[in-house]
Amino acid sequence: MKILEVTNVDFSLHHFLLPLMEALRERGDEVIGVCADGPLLREARSRGFRIIPVPMARSFSPFRHIRALLALIRVIRRERPDLVHAHMPISGLLARLAARLCGVPVIAYTCHGYLFNQPGPLWRRALALVLEWLAGRVTDICMTVSEEEARQARRLGIHAEAVATGNGRDPKRFRPDPQARSEVRAELGIPDDRVVIVVVSRLVRHKGYPELLVAMEQVPDADLLVVGKRLDSDHGEALETYFTRAETALGGRLKCVGYREDIPRLLAAADIFVLPSLFEGLPMSVIEAMMTGLPVVVSDISGPREQVRDGETGLLVPPGKVLPLAAALRKLVSSPELQERMGTAGRRLAVTERDERIVLGRVVSLLHTGTERAQAPPG
Repeated sequence: MKILEVTNVDFSLHHFLLPLMEALRERGDEVIGVCADGPLLREARSRGFRIIPVPMARSFSPFRHIRALLALIRVIRRERPDLVHAHMPISGLLARLAARLCGVPVIAYTCHGYLFNQPGPLWRRALALVLEWLAGRVTDICMTVSEEEARQARRLGIHAEAVATGNGRDPKRFRPDPQARSEVRAELGIPDDRVVIVVVSRLVRHKGYPELLVAMEQVPDADLLVVGKRLDSDHGEALETYFTRAETALGGRLKCVGYREDIPRLLAAADIFVLPSLFEGLPMSVIEAMMTGLPVVVSDISGPREQVRDGETGLLVPPGKVLPLAAALRKLVSSPELQERMGTAGRRLAVTERDERIVLGRVVSLLHTGTERAQAPPG
């Protein structure tokens, strides 16, 4: 089977789609990646995948979306795939429309978080809902990464057969690693006995950085390690003002290391993971942290609350609230025993429920069985 895996930017393909592309290729499929060009595509190409760049835009720009749609139509007509598997809200909409216009036999979509669930103006959320509903009419296989959004898709009529597949990571790659812990702490000048709270994400507003940076002022006995950067394609409020203020308030306790590929080592060097987002799908970083044996503090929102057992593997806090976030972090910082107990329980849960092999097997099976069902003659 020839499959086009379509997403928005190189970051998404590299971090979210590449394991699936490997799993499909192992099944015997011809897999081609399609997204905006970027340096992070080097890894996929080095593994022998053909990646076709198209001018995707992560914005509400009609002109840029029309240009991307036309490019997708040209790619699909040239490649003649059996299946187009689309990801992310805008690229997912455009890819499904292009696939329908080109008569692709089977169209699949994985929702990594619905835009209408994001904070924002009512008109924009309503428009996002309408577009998802319309796109659902041309979608043969509909998947979400979270159970809550699968139920939502069925309830709102987006797709009657929407199914949650989850997300997964490799527990052999993300694991406690005492050697990496010592090496990273030495590199960053962090004493062995210092408590380190780590956050791994893009530097965008909806990840909760303004609240986290202020909350850290009330957690004096820990350092904050920030791993990530703002992508060129990210939009919305910039965070420089918040980080400038935090540099003054936290001093050397704030350590920003930018985008890194050695996430397993950085997680192994930490004691607590935090992600106080306002909106999520089913964040990979939470899975990675739990597999590494870290207790996690996350927002009580769709996605993260499916990953964390409150009081057992971590703590859930209200989104957008500084005081509860600070209190949860202080609770963990002050109790190494609680850190150990929650971290151990979290790794056990993540290895059991979020193993990448299980999740990818589920997705590959859904794509193949869904394709066989969609292509079967009626009767």
